[in-house]
Amino acid sequence: MHSQEMTAKIANGHGFIAALDQSGGSTPKALRGYGVDDSEWSGEDEMFGRIHDMRCRIVTSPSFNGEKVLGAILFEKTMDGCVADGTSVPDALKSRGIVPFLKVDKGLEDEADGVQLMKPNPTLDALLEKGKAAGIFGTKMRSVIQSANPTGIAAIVDQQFEVGRQILGHGLMPIIEPEVNIKAEDRAQSEQLLLAEILRALEALPEGEQIMLKLSLPVEANLYKPLVDHPKVLRLVALSGGFSREEACAHLARNSGMIASFSRALLEELRAGMDDAEFDASLASAIDDIQAASVAG
Repeated sequence: MHSQEMTAKIANGHGFIAALDQSGGSTPKALRGYGVDDSEWSGEDEMFGRIHDMRCRIVTSPSFNGEKVLGAILFEKTMDGCVADGTSVPDALKSRGIVPFLKVDKGLEDEADGVQLMKPNPTLDALLEKGKAAGIFGTKMRSVIQSANPTGIAAIVDQQFEVGRQILGHGLMPIIEPEVNIKAEDRAQSEQLLLAEILRALEALPEGEQIMLKLSLPVEANLYKPLVDHPKVLRLVALSGGFSREEACAHLARNSGMIASFSRALLEELRAGMDDAEFDASLASAIDDIQAASVAG
């Protein structure tokens, strides 16, 4: 797939984006969920080897194809790796009609003004060029809103859009992800503030430029419809944010035009000990559920 094909697929496809981008801090928990105990690996290299095996098993499953999975977000080490036949993971995805994205943030700062900004990323330009050379279409970067603090939410949106413009400068599509903690008591107020700040930032984006957004499923259904319809937003996707797949799909189906970009909700029933038939059937069931919720609106 060339860039125009990938843009069209993401903009118009009837499916969702898989998030396969667990990084160092979240990898042990992801492995435990997959049925791999901490005692089964030793050191970072073995840990990343086990999670790479899991991701390759997903990517090469018969059900994981471009019919219902529009794109997949990769961790840098996954982008650098290969599937069993020696094909790079981005090329393996594209051969299945799936658009590859790359997680580019370096984690979160400590909370201040009710939010956690992204840590500084002085090597981002080099990573973006590396990703582009590997055939990556776009990027994803996450920060977190913990409470409805107007100063903090404005700062988080400003940072995300500033880095987003840097990514656009490399010819890549940024997924901007200011996550709202679904457990926050003032979550609804945070979402209202976030919507206003994103609309402000979009107005400042040059004409002809587009970004993507990845947002928590809102308390108020269709709160983010103005973003779905905005000409500077290529696609609005949702994170599962700690909801189970059943809960996340139910919330998503109430939001017209919003599609999934789930991680835990996609992988929650997969286990390392499954044989290939069991694994493929479980993954296919998850894909069917999430795709159906993504097109329900």
